[in-house]
Amino acid sequence: MVEQNGPVRALWSGQGYSGVSPQAALARLNLRMLSDSSTPTSLTAAAHIRAAVVCAGALFSFFPGLLAQVHKVSKPQKVVRAVGVYEWTGDLAKPAGSRLIPVSLFIDGRFQDADIYESNPIPFALDTGNVYELQKAGIGQGTLELAFSRKLIPTPNAYSTWDDGWFGYGKFAPPAAPKKSNLKPVTTLAKINGIDDENDNKPHFSARSATPGTGGSAAPLPGSKPVADSVPADDPDRPKLHHGSDDKTAASDVPDDPDRPKLRKPAAAAPAASPQAASVNNERVQALGSPMTDANRPELHRGKPVSAMRDEDLPKLVGLPADKDLQQMVAVSDAEDRPQHDFSRAFDDETERAKILGKMEDAARAALAAYEKANGVGPNAAPTPPVTKRTASTAAAHRTVAKKKAAPPPPETLLDEKLTGYTLSYGGAPTFVYSAHTDGAGSPERFVTIVGQNNVQGEPEIALKSVTDATHLDRTPRMKLVDAVDADASNRASLLFELRAQNTRQFALYRVLGGRADQLFLTGSTE
Repeated sequence: MVEQNGPVRALWSGQGYSGVSPQAALARLNLRMLSDSSTPTSLTAAAHIRAAVVCAGALFSFFPGLLAQVHKVSKPQKVVRAVGVYEWTGDLAKPAGSRLIPVSLFIDGRFQDADIYESNPIPFALDTGNVYELQKAGIGQGTLELAFSRKLIPTPNAYSTWDDGWFGYGKFAPPAAPKKSNLKPVTTLAKINGIDDENDNKPHFSARSATPGTGGSAAPLPGSKPVADSVPADDPDRPKLHHGSDDKTAASDVPDDPDRPKLRKPAAAAPAASPQAASVNNERVQALGSPMTDANRPELHRGKPVSAMRDEDLPKLVGLPADKDLQQMVAVSDAEDRPQHDFSRAFDDETERAKILGKMEDAARAALAAYEKANGVGPNAAPTPPVTKRTASTAAAHRTVAKKKAAPPPPETLLDEKLTGYTLSYGGAPTFVYSAHTDGAGSPERFVTIVGQNNVQGEPEIALKSVTDATHLDRTPRMKLVDAVDADASNRASLLFELRAQNTRQFALYRVLGGRADQLFLTGSTE
């Protein structure tokens, strides 16, 4: 048997065919195959090789510049992007207390802890003058310019360590109002035929006007009075346009107006002052004093600039207020001005929201039941049987009770339910975040958070669930959603959660993709 690929490789490997056109290679190959065509196998191989050569020739004839093309790879963009959490109480425009908590810093293609990165002595993300944009699902809600930052250290006997680490303080500025348009509606309607029927004495142009330069008049409408009869032959006071002439008397007859502005060449530069005069001027300035050193000099700005603000100018938030009082918003600072991306996902109608809410509630109750059974808390906790001596009567009673089917416990009462929808990427699947807590009556308060993402059938698939109770927060912290944020300028948002323990807290970024949630970044603990 003749190896069919051998001649094809030889065709392009330089064994007699390298550097020749496909047509010449085919001619040479035909001669060689005719000389070796004594066997059917050789004829079959020759047919296959001729077909391969023809295909190669057609390819290079259709794409003559295929080998000459060079793929240009653009230089990867250098992204420097900081993410923080802005907390405040009261009104956003004028908060009773506020602070910025640094979370992450994406630089050199990696996530860094913004609380400790380049802290010499102030962290890079909290430099004075840094501007953060407060965002809600990727849409700007205002800016925060940092005035100063402080590192708080709790006292040794402090029970809570919420005030531990670096915090930034600045002044909030609402987004600029859109400029009002100066366009006004037109009160007079345009005439299609160019004729004003209400006032024919107004000059107008129309398609019936005479040809420019002919000196004629517009053609009158049928049945109307000729233009020559309505316009006087000659008005002696009517101004006229004349071509330029050599007669200078017309210009000389105009009287000279003393107040008329005139164009003149700039005057010659004044001679340089002598050294003696310069010294006299310097002495005079020193005697008067510099205007910048005048304490009574008025300032042309309203209020105190942000860079000059101190602790007494900005109300600082201390401790950790209750959930009903504390408000949070994502803050993003980027070295580039990037277009905004709305990651929110509104429900189509109330029916869709009720459907998604019902499924998330079912998943939350199932997660609560499993947690309560495993940890011995709540109504689903497995009861501990009392230790008693087993007698004939107790055994009979036990069999009687076992025959009776236990009634299922009532469904969990879920309070402060929150359901938020996102589209975390262009064309991505809808993602929903659900959170709630129990009433805590008769048992520790329990917290549940469920993250679901629609699958190909359009049904929410559980990607992440977290359940804990008030007595085990140090073992399993409570997951509290802050918002969705594009932390690495990839046009793909991650979910930012606050992980709140008993006396400390952390912040974490989760990437949800394909019905699965992966943790991208976790800050250090405040301890």
